[in-house]
Amino acid sequence: MNKIQLSRKMFQEKVYACWLGKNIGGTLGAPYELKKFVNDLDFYRPVPRKAAPNDDLDLQIIWLKMLEERGVDPSLEDFAEYWKRYASAYPWNEYGFLSRNLKRGLLPPISGCFENYFVDEMGSPIRSEIWACIAPGDPQLAASMAWKDAVIDHAGGEGMHGEMFWAAIESAAFVVQDPETLIQIGLSMIPLHSAISRAIREAVWCYKNDVSWAEARERVVTYYGHHQPCHAPQNHAFIILGWLYGKDFGDKLCKAVNCGYDTDCTGATLGALLGILGGTKSIPRKWASPVGEQIVLHKFTGRFDAPKTLNELTKRTVLLAEKVLKEKSDSVVLSDKNIIPNNVLSLLIRNEKALSVLDHDLQASTVLCGDIEVTLHYYGEPVIRPDFEKMLGVSCKKEGKVVEGTITLDVPEGWQVKQKDELMNQKRFIICASKIKNINTINVRVSLSNELHEKKFVILGPNEAIGYPSGENVPTCPKCHAWQYACICVKKDDSIL
Repeated sequence: MNKIQLSRKMFQEKVYACWLGKNIGGTLGAPYELKKFVNDLDFYRPVPRKAAPNDDLDLQIIWLKMLEERGVDPSLEDFAEYWKRYASAYPWNEYGFLSRNLKRGLLPPISGCFENYFVDEMGSPIRSEIWACIAPGDPQLAASMAWKDAVIDHAGGEGMHGEMFWAAIESAAFVVQDPETLIQIGLSMIPLHSAISRAIREAVWCYKNDVSWAEARERVVTYYGHHQPCHAPQNHAFIILGWLYGKDFGDKLCKAVNCGYDTDCTGATLGALLGILGGTKSIPRKWASPVGEQIVLHKFTGRFDAPKTLNELTKRTVLLAEKVLKEKSDSVVLSDKNIIPNNVLSLLIRNEKALSVLDHDLQASTVLCGDIEVTLHYYGEPVIRPDFEKMLGVSCKKEGKVVEGTITLDVPEGWQVKQKDELMNQKRFIICASKIKNINTINVRVSLSNELHEKKFVILGPNEAIGYPSGENVPTCPKCHAWQYACICVKKDDSIL
């Protein structure tokens, strides 16, 4: 197979423009975040002196550190660990409920959906650029890596689909320019039935049928609007409207942000995409100068050796891309010059990796035991109730392939456990108990080829799973407004949770 060869010089310049565009768009939209009315911006208002701090960028810098330290094939446990270390102070929406679940011992992907009203929001789509930039020209690889990121706090929700969509588009944008082609590539990575897919198709339909920007925005709000400003489907359509209807870099950003709602996220995502597409030459100095080169971290982001400038962030991103393409991509290499094969569109539209990750059971927790991936399937909520029989399943994979072994469960004293059967490559068990603590530990033992692997999983009692009112956030510190269990009023070490 002829591979896509990307010029290192061009690639590095586009990565820099991606991060610059991210800062520009996020700073433009920040003052108008969560406001649902139409704006009339044609430039920053107010004009900044530096970039606005933004979780859109900060959380990706945390993943940068994780990739540098844990390698380019991080486990779901790695994502959970680095979130606990450096992002647990964030109290908002899905972030707060991820931290709450991790504190209770639940691991991804169940951590991303249990008692989490906000799975359909923008918290993960805004983290797509790191995956695109380390897997340039390989959209399905970028989307599959984005899936791992998204499920920690958006498992099964529209936020998960949104991050996969943008990671794929932004990855392909290093190779092709045509918006319609890029949108089709992104859509191929997510389910047709998803609300994001339908909202994006509506925005494209409006543009292709000469519907005015104002009417198109109104149609999106009417058919896909939601009372939550950060709901992902409406905001994805707004990004598409800005991209398609805008005349140039600034006009595109303003048209997206002028749609209202989650404006820092829509502006930041579109700014990053436009940076990849056009490079630094496409970003006018009048837009770049006010935000500058400095990276301004949000106060809720834990402190570590984060890059201080966009240039440093770019260099570290490019080093990771070299490793990812060498170890994980079968279709792209970095080279001295651009060489695009004739079958490039066929390479970019491949989606088997992205679709395969969507088959992963989300009502489960997945951990690594050495090189064996062990998944505990909860068959619904991760809760056991007194005298109710509860089915659990355990499956094991190595490098994506099912492996056979002897599996046993150790349950708390006084509980009953019996093996039920084997189905869908799972060993299934029935557990039952009369006395149940709030947080309970089940030890999974897996014996493979004379090697014993053990891992502990949590299952909650009914008093720890009483529900949570929709739309409300986790409790916060009254002084610093961080999640109350990760207050930043006083210095804390890495082991916040």
